[in-house]
Amino acid sequence: MPNFKPLYKNGICFCGFLLQILFTTLLTGVCYFTNSAQNCPPNIDFETGTFNGWTCYTGFVSGDNGYNQISLTPSGGPIAERHTMYSAFPGAGLDEYGYFPVNCPNGSGHSIRLGNNQGGGQAEGISYEFIIPANQNVYNLIYNYAVVFQDPTHEPYQQPRMEIEITNVTDNTVINCSSFTFFPNGSPLPGFVLSDNPGGDTPVWFKDWSAVSINLDGNAGKKIRLFFKTADCSFKRHFGYAYIDVNSECSSSFIGASFCPDDTTVNVIAPYGYQNYWWYDSAFTHFLGSHQTLTFTPPPLVGTTVAVVLGPYNGYGCRDTLNVQLVNNLTVTAEAGRDTFTCNHNPVPIGTPPRPGLVYSWTPASGLSNTTISNPAANPTIATTYVVTTKSRGGGCVQTDTILVKAGTVDERLEVIGDPIYCLGNGSILLKVHPTDSIQWFRDGIAITGANQIQYSPLQTGSYYARLFSNTGCIMNTVAQEVNIASIPVAGFITDDADQCLVGNKFSFTNTSSNAIGTMQFKWILGDGTEMTTRDVVHSYTHAGTYKVKMIVRSNAICADSVEFNVQVKQNAFPEFIAKAGCIDLPLQVINNTADTVGSAINYSWDFGNGQYSGIRNPPPPVYRSEGIYIVSLAVSTMECPLPMLTINQYVVIDKPKTGINYPGKIAVINLPLDLQARQIGETALWRPAGSLDNPFSFTPVFRGVSEQLFTIEIKTSSGCTTIDTQLVKTVKEIAIYVPTGFTPDNDGMNDLLRPTLIGIRQVRYFKVFNRWGKLMYVMSSDRPGWDGTWKGIKQEMQAYIWVIEAIGADGNIYNKKGSTILIR
Repeated sequence: MPNFKPLYKNGICFCGFLLQILFTTLLTGVCYFTNSAQNCPPNIDFETGTFNGWTCYTGFVSGDNGYNQISLTPSGGPIAERHTMYSAFPGAGLDEYGYFPVNCPNGSGHSIRLGNNQGGGQAEGISYEFIIPANQNVYNLIYNYAVVFQDPTHEPYQQPRMEIEITNVTDNTVINCSSFTFFPNGSPLPGFVLSDNPGGDTPVWFKDWSAVSINLDGNAGKKIRLFFKTADCSFKRHFGYAYIDVNSECSSSFIGASFCPDDTTVNVIAPYGYQNYWWYDSAFTHFLGSHQTLTFTPPPLVGTTVAVVLGPYNGYGCRDTLNVQLVNNLTVTAEAGRDTFTCNHNPVPIGTPPRPGLVYSWTPASGLSNTTISNPAANPTIATTYVVTTKSRGGGCVQTDTILVKAGTVDERLEVIGDPIYCLGNGSILLKVHPTDSIQWFRDGIAITGANQIQYSPLQTGSYYARLFSNTGCIMNTVAQEVNIASIPVAGFITDDADQCLVGNKFSFTNTSSNAIGTMQFKWILGDGTEMTTRDVVHSYTHAGTYKVKMIVRSNAICADSVEFNVQVKQNAFPEFIAKAGCIDLPLQVINNTADTVGSAINYSWDFGNGQYSGIRNPPPPVYRSEGIYIVSLAVSTMECPLPMLTINQYVVIDKPKTGINYPGKIAVINLPLDLQARQIGETALWRPAGSLDNPFSFTPVFRGVSEQLFTIEIKTSSGCTTIDTQLVKTVKEIAIYVPTGFTPDNDGMNDLLRPTLIGIRQVRYFKVFNRWGKLMYVMSSDRPGWDGTWKGIKQEMQAYIWVIEAIGADGNIYNKKGSTILIR
């Protein structure tokens, strides 16, 4: 047996029921309900067909750091395609993805859709606030929803969603069991179905209409807020939207609770959209059924009280208990509607919106869309009287009503003779309809006085149609025919200055066109690929040349004129030159790259930044006597465009040569390679003489020779400065390693370090120094820098130290040598 809330508490009868049902406890202890629709918040059910009382919102959604954020601001009212109202009569059809009705099947007249199927990262919302009356400690509300989501398989916080938030505003608390969030791909999603019509590669999930009960008992005098929100995915590519309705028929929540005295069967129907229903007697001692509908055959005793426990889908709503007394006071009224007529076989609605708990039957069936609904569409071929029979589901309270539907036809075809678009004096048009009982012609929705014949010849631009009347009551409009009548315009324009220089050019074209009849439209073709449609034009050209400017003026599609005019954009001279870095006392190479303006002489003005000036295109190269950074400038203009004189500046670095030096002497073994190294102070190097070198143009040539040689090295910078260094290379017959027998590390700059002198050695593998006890004092893999007589920063005592060295000679052989050296202090 499911859990349910007690029927009585402290002697008070608590019976929740739809929006608001006031129960009173009679002396007999039986629960009754009183029709209290007047206490329901106004338009909370959208039954005015408007959003009155509701606050509409629009905004956007974002997903950051694992959290979904819907940001909304009031929109001042419903926004098209984001807050959509639907009417149940005649009905708005089915959802394209879920095929469920867009109008809630709870019997209400209006439902809404929140959001759309466009994506774009949009978010929408609606909220409603109301105060529970101070004396209403028993209060229950039911809302209905259906949702449709694309399933992008994003992270849950990034997916499209619907959020429902029910808040006790007075106490600032959220009613959690009635507030929840839907998104397409998560766990769990009870009641969701995969659409077989997703409209693309992305799956779409939908949930058909469901109901949620909100138990607001004990909140008398408190302010309650309903807030519904929808949002697309946070990547702005996938959509989510929802349908929403709120129940409001407080006196008819249980269809069949009020039945007819002559019913043979009573069907008591609980609110729509819950997963489970459990029916009990008033004392909860007998289980009566587990479906939405509870059937009594024969009808129960008047005054019988039943209770139903409503079980929502898991995690999506609050479990609630509703109670109702069954009485035989149902009244039924049959309503066929007012007499009407159908024209040209166009169906017309008859009857009225359905009432829950009633069944309908129409006769005759001829011309009706459905004979078993309250509001079918009628399309008879002749005048027909229809009879509707209305009764309760139990078969009692039978009532009938009639309606006369007349039928007629009107030939609504419109014949167009001539051209609907023409120029005055060069065309005409005649509009014609087929004869009928009465005719009225209209232009732009306004009746034309005296235009009542079967044909009409328009003399003005406008939208024309005829309204056709028959004696049977048919009124039909023909299709509208657009007519455009205009005169041929006279095109013309002027410009303030037809010849301008390229720099700063701005042409103003003033339109002088005129026209007798019709609104003029303009098209400018400016000769450089630019087209404009404004009346007047201001335009600047980006290249010099002659441009043909053409203006076409139209008063309709065929009435047009044009005019052309040439404008000249003269070429300015634009300075351009190259000046690289230079060296003092040497001519600076300057190359003038200013383009020829073809036909207009160019004036030049050079300033070399060192007091030298020139006015010719290619002046003599300037010479700088001091190093530094100089600004070289070139200003140019032409005879046709003397102003502005355009100037370009360039910084030029003037260097001076570095002083030449003598490199430390080198010793080479005869016919073995010796690496040489020049200073890296320039761009090129040249060694002389070149005979014993592998590459005299390298900064690191290899010497191989038999005799001593003194080299000069010419090092030249990019600025042209030249430095001459020297390198002496002596030759010996064999490879040798020399280590001094003593050294004096006293920092006097002489013999302070112990290191080997190498002849013909290509690489030192190691040079090690030990004290007399064999402790390693120093090790290196080069001939530099050498041992300074310390170990871990401590000066060592005067004694003899052992050294060993292993090296690779220029001939590729390994050389080992060891010996001793005395440290002298």
